[in-house]
This record gives sequence, structure tokens and C-alpha cells, in this order.
Amino acid sequence: MNMESEAHVIERLTGQIVPALPLPATDGESVDLSDLAGRTVVYAYPRTAKPGLPSPQGWDEIPGAKGCTPQSCSFRDHAAELKAVGVANLFGMSSQSTEYQKEAGERLHLPFALLSDADHRFKEAMAMPDFEIAAMRLFKRLTLIIDDGKITKVFYPVPDPAADAQNVLNWCRDNPRT
Repeated sequence: MNMESEAHVIERLTGQIVPALPLPATDGESVDLSDLAGRTVVYAYPRTAKPGLPSPQGWDEIPGAKGCTPQSCSFRDHAAELKAVGVANLFGMSSQSTEYQKEAGERLHLPFALLSDADHRFKEAMAMPDFEIAAMRLFKRLTLIIDDGKITKVFYPVPDPAADAQNVLNWCRDNPRT
């Protein structure tokens, strides 16, 4: 488990150029975050669970593990407002496979694609914080604001996943692209 301090994660990631690594998306496209013009918001989350299946033992005791569905629903509900304040691209990202993520995207009626980093190439290239449970290596929850391929803001940790989109919206309103 990565025990890097919160302040160090934010400091290290802010200002980084996003690597040119195409990621499969639930809309069937391949997305290279380094190649997107304008402002992009990417919220990284541990995992979504399929309804009716239990979470791994100990899941509820891991700080920040719970809340993936409320976080995704929050971004769904604020997607139009984010676009109105200049967010050109919005994505969720996890280390789950695209096939697995498709179920969540459809079930939650997400108006944006979810990106898969199942091979951990993006996470490793950016040295993003992660944790392991039940033989799964998962993202710690964080949100990146990327302007023209460069990270300009990192929200980490995300203590209230359901409030993440509102916090991002407020920041984007207060920090328009110049």
C-alpha cells in the first residue's frame, strides 16, 4: 500500500504532463488524455461493484474505498454544469476492465465514458496512489483537472465522493481557463 502523504501526492502530480497512453473507453473509443484539447476532468476511483455481489472482506474499513457509485452519479448529475464552465471532456477511470465498467456506465446512465487502466500503465507512469485488496490493485480516489495535457489541479484525498463533482465545479468556476 502506498503511504505517500496527501500533500506530496498533490505537489508531485500538479504540473505534470500526462503521458501519451491510449486508454480503452466504455464508448468503444481509445482515449489519449495527453492529446485532448481544453479542460479535461478525470476522477479515478477504486472500483464499482455489481449489484448483489458482496464487496471484498474488509472493504468498508479502507478509508476512501466506499463511494464509487455516489461519485459517478454526482459527476453524471453535474455533467452539463461542468460543460457550461468550460470542461470539454469528463471521464471516470478505474483499473477494472472496460467490459466490467460498461455495466456500471449503463446502469448509472452516465453521459460520459469510463476509462480502463486495467494494465496499470497510466497509474504507474503517473505514480498515482493505489492499494491492494483481494488480489486487486486499485486506484486511491482522486480527481485530476487537466488543461491541454498538463495537470493543473489535483483533488486528493476525496473524503466525500458524493460531493466531488460539486467541488470540481466550484474550482472550475473560480479558475476559468485563460
